[in-house]
Amino acid sequence: MGEIRESYLVAAASAVALLRDPAVAAAWNKPSALTEFSVAGLAGHLSLQLARVRQALESAAEEIREPIELIEHFSRSAWVQSGLDHESNVNVRRGGEAAAAEGPATLVATADDLLANLRAMLPAEPADRVVDLPWASWSLRLDDFLLTRLIELVVHSDDLAASVGVVTPELPAEVVDPVVEMLARLAVQRHGATAVVRALSRAERAPATISAF
Repeated sequence: MGEIRESYLVAAASAVALLRDPAVAAAWNKPSALTEFSVAGLAGHLSLQLARVRQALESAAEEIREPIELIEHFSRSAWVQSGLDHESNVNVRRGGEAAAAEGPATLVATADDLLANLRAMLPAEPADRVVDLPWASWSLRLDDFLLTRLIELVVHSDDLAASVGVVTPELPAEVVDPVVEMLARLAVQRHGATAVVRALSRAERAPATISAF
């Protein structure tokens, strides 16, 4: 099994453990650290990073399209640079709330089942597997798609931990490094190389933000 697949499963297991933390259930109906997201909705969104992978693996598209590159995937995704009120971001929040609608215990049980499924499914997938994204109009190489979910797992695990007052889970370098690299590439695409270099090395000339999203 490839490195990204292994890293994804490590991050997914960590996310499920975080969802199981009693602090999440205790804060379930409170606002999260993310604007307009409840803790429940954010927990649901985190769990969807497992559900979406199984959905993509099980998708039986009539014809798998030629996969696009990962940078293009983010460029095409409306939510990346849209405001909170944009339909794409409203739908993200609604999806998280729907996933969490039956409460924390059900969400954790569902996430546990998904993780077990994915641990069995991913090692069996060929190295060149391409997946069609049912919620988009394009395809990605499986490992590229898993990197997008890995980013979501790492970023939103931190969001959820901050929301409920627990320490952000520590993840190994093989999980964090590809996420940081991809976020840096996206930041360069959005703000330019000079802005990113200054943010990392010259605080006196650094831009106000180099956020990738």
